[in-house]
Amino acid sequence: MTTIRFNKPFNVLCQFSPQDNKETLADYIKLKDVYAAGRLDKDSEGLLLLTDDGKLQDKIAHPKHGKSKVYWVQVDGDITDEAVEQLRRGAVLKDGQTKPAKAEKMGEPKDLWERNPPVRFRANIPTSWLRLEISEGKNRQVRRMTAAVGFPTLRLIRYAIGDITLDGLDVGEYQTLDARQLKF
Repeated sequence: MTTIRFNKPFNVLCQFSPQDNKETLADYIKLKDVYAAGRLDKDSEGLLLLTDDGKLQDKIAHPKHGKSKVYWVQVDGDITDEAVEQLRRGAVLKDGQTKPAKAEKMGEPKDLWERNPPVRFRANIPTSWLRLEISEGKNRQVRRMTAAVGFPTLRLIRYAIGDITLDGLDVGEYQTLDARQLKF
């Protein structure tokens, strides 16, 4: 069994097959027969797990297993305590209310890599950071949650899936995990 953790850069498609001259996982990962356990949109960054084990892939990705995922979210504006509390209770989206999330304001993550292109900067509107932990998998859920409470997402980085984190992994790098590191 092969399982890897990958720090997916911004603007990389979460697939191996080429598409319209866009960067894909194949531009970074040279291993054969590993597949993403879940997805990150091309405009999201951070931790992606890939494996050649279908059962493990299902345990990681399928929402029925309730695997927690931690995101670092840069939002437009100085997020309020009220908005954070709404996220903790569950945000109301067009397709229903989300499960309660663990949410807290945080400072900009240490040793954060530069994004290319950078997040837009507006002199009169501050940004703030949020640590958000969810266990669902609705389409573009984090972005929709922050927008629903009035603070649109500018940058989205998945930091952790279960006990596996981005720690020590530079953007665009991957690392093979051994069985002891997988607690799924």
